[in-house]
Amino acid sequence: MLQGHVFHSFSKPHLRSESPYVLSQFIGGMPPAIFLFLTGVTLAFLMDSYERKGFDNKTRILSTLRRSGYLFALAYAFRLQMFLVGWPGTRWSDVFKVDILNCMGFAIAVMSLMSIFSTTDRARLCAILGLITALLSPLVSALNWTGVPNFIRMYLEPNPNFFGFFPWAPFLIFGVSVGSIIRLVKPEDTERLMQWAAIGGFGLIFSAQYAANLPYSLYPSSDFWLNGPTLILMKLGILLVMMAFAWVWHTNVVKDRWSWVSQLGTTSLLIYWVHTEMVYGRWFWFWKDNLTTGPIVIYAVCLILSMIGLSTWWTRWWTRRRTLTSATAPLASPPPTA
Repeated sequence: MLQGHVFHSFSKPHLRSESPYVLSQFIGGMPPAIFLFLTGVTLAFLMDSYERKGFDNKTRILSTLRRSGYLFALAYAFRLQMFLVGWPGTRWSDVFKVDILNCMGFAIAVMSLMSIFSTTDRARLCAILGLITALLSPLVSALNWTGVPNFIRMYLEPNPNFFGFFPWAPFLIFGVSVGSIIRLVKPEDTERLMQWAAIGGFGLIFSAQYAANLPYSLYPSSDFWLNGPTLILMKLGILLVMMAFAWVWHTNVVKDRWSWVSQLGTTSLLIYWVHTEMVYGRWFWFWKDNLTTGPIVIYAVCLILSMIGLSTWWTRWWTRRRTLTSATAPLASPPPTA
C-alpha cells in the first residue's frame, strides 16, 4: 500500500503506462482487498461470539451496526482532518469522498443481517453472496446512473476514484465466510484448513486468469481492472494463499519474535492516517506528478522505514503509558466480609 500510493502520487504522467508503475499499482491494489477481507474475518469472529453468548437477534444486529458506525465515524474524522490541514486548497465535498473506511462501514451495515444466522449457515451464505456481488459488478456499472445523487453513486457505482460497494464489498463478504469456517474448525485441524486454503487459492488464481483470457464474455461491457469478477476472484485466490503462508510463517518461523509486518498491522489505522498526509498532503506538493522511478523507489523505502519507526515508537509509548497508569492507580478496596 505504501509504495503503491507513492507511485500513484509522484509518478510523472508519461510513466504511468510503463511496467514499474503498473506493477506497483497491482501490488498496491492488494492491501485494500486485504483490509476488507480481514475486516470480514474479524466480523465473523464477532458474530460467532454473539451466537455462543446466546444474544437475541436484535442485540446481534445492533451490535454489528455499532461497529459499522464506529468505522463511519473514523472515516469522516479522517476526511475532515485532511480537509482542515489542506485548507484553503481543499473542497468541502472531499469530506464525503467514499474511501476504504466508508466501504468497510457500509458493507458491515449491509452484512449485519448475517449475524442472525448460525456460523455454519453464515459460512455458506456469505460464500454465495460474495460470488453474487462480484458477478453483479459489471451489471451495476452498466446501469444508467443519470440523476442519481453523487453521494449515492460513490457508495454503489464502480469507480476507480472511490471504494464503492461494487466491486470492493465481495472481499469483506468472502472474509465473513472464511472467518466463519475458521471458527468451525478445531485447533488441531487448522493446518489441514490452511493446506486447503492454499490449494483453493491457487485454483482460483489459475481459473480466474483462464476465464479472463477467454475471447468472449458473459457481459455486454466489462472492465477487468474496474469491475471484472475475474479480478475479484483472482485477488481472493491470492488472499487465501497469503493467509496460508502467513500462518506457516508465524507458526514455524516468527513465533514469538518481533515482526515488522505484525508491527505495522497492530497500528494499521495510525500508519494509514499519517502516510496519506505525507503522500497526498501538502508536505511534498512540489513532487506531485513530477518524479521518475528511481527517486520514487527511494522515497517509498524511506516512507516504509519511517512508518515502521513510528509504529514501534507508538506501541512502546502506549505500553509504557498503560504500565504507568496501572502502577499509579489506587488499590481496590477489599470486598466486604460476610
